[in-house]
Amino acid sequence: MKLPSLTRYLPSWKSAALAILSALLLIFAFPDFELWFLAWFGLAPLFWAIEQEKDSVASSFVLGWLWGFIFFTGTCWWLTFAPITYAAFPWPVAYFLLLCVTAIVGTFPGIFAAIFSVLLKRFGSIAILAAPFVWVFTEFLRYWLTGNNWNAIGYSQSPRTQLVRFAAIGGVLLVSFIVAFGNCLLAYWFTRMERYYVFVVAVLFFLVAAWEITIFPETGDSISVTPPSARIIAIQPNVPMSGLTYEKWQQLRLKHVELAESALSTIDDQRSTLVTVIFPESPMNFAYNDDDEFQQFVHAFAAKHDVNVLFNSAEPDAASDKYFNSAVLVGADGKEIAQYDKIYLVPFGESVPAPLQSIVPAFVGSFSYGSEFDLLPLGDAKAGVMICFESHFGELGREYIRNGADVIIEMTNDGYLGPTPVLRQHLANAVFRAVETNRPVLRVTNVGITAYINPNGEVLEASEPYTEATRVWSAAKSDGSQTFYVRYGDWFAWLCSIVTVGLIGFGIMRGRGQYRLRQQVVES
Repeated sequence: MKLPSLTRYLPSWKSAALAILSALLLIFAFPDFELWFLAWFGLAPLFWAIEQEKDSVASSFVLGWLWGFIFFTGTCWWLTFAPITYAAFPWPVAYFLLLCVTAIVGTFPGIFAAIFSVLLKRFGSIAILAAPFVWVFTEFLRYWLTGNNWNAIGYSQSPRTQLVRFAAIGGVLLVSFIVAFGNCLLAYWFTRMERYYVFVVAVLFFLVAAWEITIFPETGDSISVTPPSARIIAIQPNVPMSGLTYEKWQQLRLKHVELAESALSTIDDQRSTLVTVIFPESPMNFAYNDDDEFQQFVHAFAAKHDVNVLFNSAEPDAASDKYFNSAVLVGADGKEIAQYDKIYLVPFGESVPAPLQSIVPAFVGSFSYGSEFDLLPLGDAKAGVMICFESHFGELGREYIRNGADVIIEMTNDGYLGPTPVLRQHLANAVFRAVETNRPVLRVTNVGITAYINPNGEVLEASEPYTEATRVWSAAKSDGSQTFYVRYGDWFAWLCSIVTVGLIGFGIMRGRGQYRLRQQVVES
């Protein structure tokens, strides 16, 4: 028996070229290139290519998968840095593992393309207008199945455009929808060029977008919070990721104090409010509960300067033999004020899914999952804490604000991933959390980028990566208002999912009706 050739399932080379072009344009829209405007037409070649291959679901899936494979490889290659640099992986092995991951994640754009092709076949070119709904559905699907939605298309607009403010209504995926909608107008015009009214609509859309899109002010603008409930001193110590002998560890710990004292000296004559010094997440691996000497060190510093100190620490989980990745706040009297235990752990970095724990080790450590959305006091204000990867999760910010948070503090260390695009990609996540919640995000990092992000998504007083830096900010009690996103969460993503499923169902029924009609014609 002759097996069917695989080539029947492959798209034409022209369609494949369009998908590759689309992926490259989107890669350049993200950090480190940050040509954000490319996202506004970068998806159009992919949409056009799928329209050309709509008669074959398999070919369309391959197009989407190819796009995803190239895009995720091109924007997330930094995942190879830590294995090569710190785990001594041969670079071919590290990149092979990267390609395995991006090949898997590429299935989600593949699903988009497959669904899109079915709709195009059932409804014709007008179905291109369904592309934004399907795109958001598959980004949302990726989030729910993998626990990760890194570099969703909406993040390309952060922090460069005013469009990020739509996140206060529907989160980052609403911004993804708007960007995809602009692309679908272009793609529809390409496929039906004789319809000049589509071109007119597209031009009007992009004129409105151009009016909305403005470059944010340069970093370093003044920050005014009146009246302040607390002063915040953010420390960026630039601790190296390796080579930490005990002697170097002690020197670096003293460097934290020196940086803090230098910043304190600038505000000693205006100390009318509580001051909280924040040390970022770092490879120094503080263990406050288990280390008496470190407790004394923190107590002495806090008492000497009459400040609270917030730091990252490994804290024991009484219910198991594991530890929490925690943020601990200690007062000037030497007593622990509050503790937050990290809820969203890095998959395979800080925790391994239960079925694989006996097979696959965690790269950083096997931590316990936190479960409480604990708030930390900052004078009269309250703060929610996000530790590293947690700034990726909009629902964490939602819960903090619903529980009464006035500000969000992000403590992170991206040093293990090197001087790569991850620094600015991670910053983009924090920008959306500020806009979604209408609360400032105080980003305190080990190697950068430390910054104050206001509720409009503006990045202020950003530090240079891989330098020592300090920042002095204010925190104040909010008016308690809640954005539409805080109140209703991912409602827009769910709406797009419902629309997508409804279109698929309607398309299937329409296809069956057309088949029965053809059968009746043949029989007659």
